[in-house]
Amino acid sequence: MSRRSLREVRATFRRIFRKFLWIRVNLNDCRHLGCYTINMDASKVTDLQSAKKIIEQRGLTHLKVGVFDIDGILRGKYMSKQKFLTAIEHGFGFCDVVLGWDAKDRLYDNAAFTGWHTGYPDASVRILADSAREIPSENGMLFFLGEFSGPAENVCPRGLLRRVIDNAKNAGLSINAGFEYEFFVFNETAQSLRDKSYQHLEPFTPGEFGYSTIRNSVESDLYLKLLNMCEIMNFPIEGLHDETGPGVLEAALVYDTALASADKAALFKTFTKILMQKQNKIATFMAKWSVDCPGQSGHIHISLTDNNGDPKFYDTDKEKNISDTMRYFIGGQQKLMPELLAMIAPTVNSYRRLVPGFWAPTHASVGIDNRTCAIRIIPGSAKSHRLEYRIGAADANPYIILAAAIASGLWGIENKIEIDKLVDGNAYEQKLPKHLKLPDTLWEATQRFKSSKTVRELFGDEFVDHFAASREWEVREFRKHISQWELDRYLEII
Repeated sequence: MSRRSLREVRATFRRIFRKFLWIRVNLNDCRHLGCYTINMDASKVTDLQSAKKIIEQRGLTHLKVGVFDIDGILRGKYMSKQKFLTAIEHGFGFCDVVLGWDAKDRLYDNAAFTGWHTGYPDASVRILADSAREIPSENGMLFFLGEFSGPAENVCPRGLLRRVIDNAKNAGLSINAGFEYEFFVFNETAQSLRDKSYQHLEPFTPGEFGYSTIRNSVESDLYLKLLNMCEIMNFPIEGLHDETGPGVLEAALVYDTALASADKAALFKTFTKILMQKQNKIATFMAKWSVDCPGQSGHIHISLTDNNGDPKFYDTDKEKNISDTMRYFIGGQQKLMPELLAMIAPTVNSYRRLVPGFWAPTHASVGIDNRTCAIRIIPGSAKSHRLEYRIGAADANPYIILAAAIASGLWGIENKIEIDKLVDGNAYEQKLPKHLKLPDTLWEATQRFKSSKTVRELFGDEFVDHFAASREWEVREFRKHISQWELDRYLEII
């Protein structure tokens, strides 16, 4: 059986399994429903006509739509059936303030794209019919993902990734990717976090117990809720386990084509938080929430094929089967990583993780099956031969970090950039070239990013200027505040 046929069989099986899970979960809620018959799975929605069909079958009066902002936060709303059917055909207007404020809804004062000077007009959004997903906790409700169009498309994170992928297609390449996330879970609520001033939080499970069968068996109800939701909503989990640390889990999502994979990663983060809050728990994807606990990674596995589906990273005639294409791709990623770090590590908190000894790299290092490096080459069969982009933390916007990883790799292929050095042993303890050193702060990373001619060629001036402004704003907001550490250290003594 060919790889393409096997992939189609697996996809069909997953669709059947998701429908089974949806029915199983919702049969338990039948007493709360009008108990309509489910005749159509959300994965079958591909266009206006199939959207109309499923809406009519379910008797829905409203749909849920959303778009992801610069920080990877899903901004959305309920939309009436009548408005939705018009919007899915012609698009709709969404206030462009969602591209002009930060994670706390504070308005940027330094962004040219939108602001008080523009009056915060509506930006055009296209609804992506084939993004339809069940929301298992809302009794048959459907969710549709949107993407900014028109002028806003130039600064839209999803639009950015799509343009990068189009460049790959033009070069005869197809990209597969799979995200894996670490995230902490607490026995807290949105209100208790605030009541406690985000201090002295109670972890979901105590102690350090990586890969614990005890923990995932005792807490199997919550694990299964998460696994089931991810299957039903079409961002299935390949592996889920306890990581080392109190209340920390790691989920590896099933790989897919690059754009679909980023959609799944972004939706996974959002709906995992929603599921946990419905269970009176809080999930966080901060890069590092405590000095006493490990940081939280957001690694990405990447492979390339040609238009026929044949692997481009694998070559039996080369050492370790690393093809020239793979070598150049990683060489480009390595060389541009210091200039792209603001896209990879986009928050002030990101840099709390990028310190020696915390399972996160401080240089743009490359190694073969070496988890101390920023890029890990994973040798395997022609199908499994890939790279792991380990520099990323869980707080990165999936669309933006994947765009950075792919664009730099394509640039490396185009310019035949060689890997600078393959690291053997502990990368943290080795002296690496100065030009591979990563910026230490978000401010430094942003200045490198916005002053790079190559970065502007890859992503365009409008995106670079807008994203850089948003990161500079982030740093300026941070600098307004006095930390507990400063008070403890200076208030009495200095």
